[in-house]
Amino acid sequence: MPSPDAAERRITFVKKVLANGQPCAKCADVEQRLRTSGHMAAIHRTVIADERDPDSEGMRIAAEHNVELAPFFVVEEGGDTRIYTIYFRFAREVLGSGGAAKPKREAEEILRANPDLDLV
Repeated sequence: MPSPDAAERRITFVKKVLANGQPCAKCADVEQRLRTSGHMAAIHRTVIADERDPDSEGMRIAAEHNVELAPFFVVEEGGDTRIYTIYFRFAREVLGSGGAAKPKREAEEILRANPDLDLV
């Protein structure tokens, strides 16, 4: 469940449409997780970053925040803006859902998103 101060928080979910017109599979997976967990209600806006249209709202938001991965979340709260490109970190820190398995999943997601990194 969202935290009590969630009313002061605005969350934008940015998902991608690929250059071939297909929806991003990872974005669809994250959206399904949000729906299944009941957290979709905490999302104020869903915006599309369309690779075919560099002027699409999602592409503009990504450029503004130097984000190259999708999906991502823009969390505006108390004058601060935080960007989350890792769903499990977003879920834990913003939505308050967590668990012992989450840090491992988060680490795996970070490694998949950054193939230049290696496990130490």
